[in-house]
Amino acid sequence: MDQLTSSNHAIGILDSGVGGLTVVKEVFRQLPQETVVYFGDTRRCPYGPRSTEEVRQFTLEIVHFLMRFPLKALVIACNTATAAALELIREQVDIPVLGVIEPGARAAIKASKNGRIGVIGTQGTIQSAAYEKTLKRIHPDLYVVSHACPALVPLVESGVGPTEQAYRIVETSLAPMKGQDVDSLILGCTHYPLIADLIGKVMGEQVTLISSAEETARELSVVLNHKRLLAESKQPAGQFTHQFFTSGEPEGFRRIAERWLGMPIKVEQAELEPVVTTGVPGV
Repeated sequence: MDQLTSSNHAIGILDSGVGGLTVVKEVFRQLPQETVVYFGDTRRCPYGPRSTEEVRQFTLEIVHFLMRFPLKALVIACNTATAAALELIREQVDIPVLGVIEPGARAAIKASKNGRIGVIGTQGTIQSAAYEKTLKRIHPDLYVVSHACPALVPLVESGVGPTEQAYRIVETSLAPMKGQDVDSLILGCTHYPLIADLIGKVMGEQVTLISSAEETARELSVVLNHKRLLAESKQPAGQFTHQFFTSGEPEGFRRIAERWLGMPIKVEQAELEPVVTTGVPGV
């Protein structure tokens, strides 16, 4: 680790859009003294239908942008990007890098009573089989059923509320999960907790919804504590504060973010620069 890393430095969090705000909210709850720099790539969202190579490139570009700030840890708060680029990014930077797949898998195993776990996510996440591989590595006897729900990320990014039309979209997306007798359902995209009420209504109260956000924030706390990088106190007013960036239209992002986080924020639009693998600061 870079010897200049300080406990007063920020935590970088990235996502393909607004979904990673679910992780931000949990970091705010569990680690209230920490400062966050967030980037949501809403202009190129969703990542799910894109190739692995594209997702890796986009993730590198966001990391390159975030590493301009004084960071002490980085969270890839996007399941698709975690599956495609986590190990690559860990090779590129000299601060801890966390993904959201392994924390979500552990939480699902802990919650399941019958050993039957469902996973919903983007095409990219489901095609990677990242959750199934992680779940089976931890508990080989699990029954795991996975299903891609490509309509859900655009639904969340649109900012629509819990309307009848939204319910029908969720119901249609989850139809293959009905009758699978799963008792735990991994929300394998950080966008999905933003419509958890609709998902829960469709699946029924007998199914526990698993969001990786809580477990990811807990793991972040453990990592920072182990490396003695937990912030000792909130930053004084006028010093480093939370910052939110998006590649897309900032006003729509701000509305969704403020509704989810329950606090006013400022969102800036930022341009990302093309980078090559060796172009990320901190190698």
